[in-house]
Amino acid sequence: MFVAWTTTALRADADRLARGAVEQRYAVCAQVDGPVTSYYHWEGKLAQAEEFRVWFKYLPGNASALSTWVHAHHPFTTPEWIEVSAENVGEKYLSWAMANSTSAPFHSPN
Repeated sequence: MFVAWTTTALRADADRLARGAVEQRYAVCAQVDGPVTSYYHWEGKLAQAEEFRVWFKYLPGNASALSTWVHAHHPFTTPEWIEVSAENVGEKYLSWAMANSTSAPFHSPN
């Protein structure tokens, strides 16, 4: 299982991305939190922004489709997009995820 996240300036955009990814079954779950305060350099200047973070949980077979979908529907021209592989996932949660995803079955690496 993978977890990815992005941020948006508006709660409505975060909710739209979360709901859409789950409706498409690219993500088995999406969560919105915030606001959070982000500090970063943008166009040569230090910036500060209030943002909303969207967390996506999904199976490996959906990684490309989810990334493509989020980037196509994200309001930012350069959205934050970070993906990590979960080291451990509860067996019951993983079974639920597999039943609620468009992805091919999950295969554990050997």
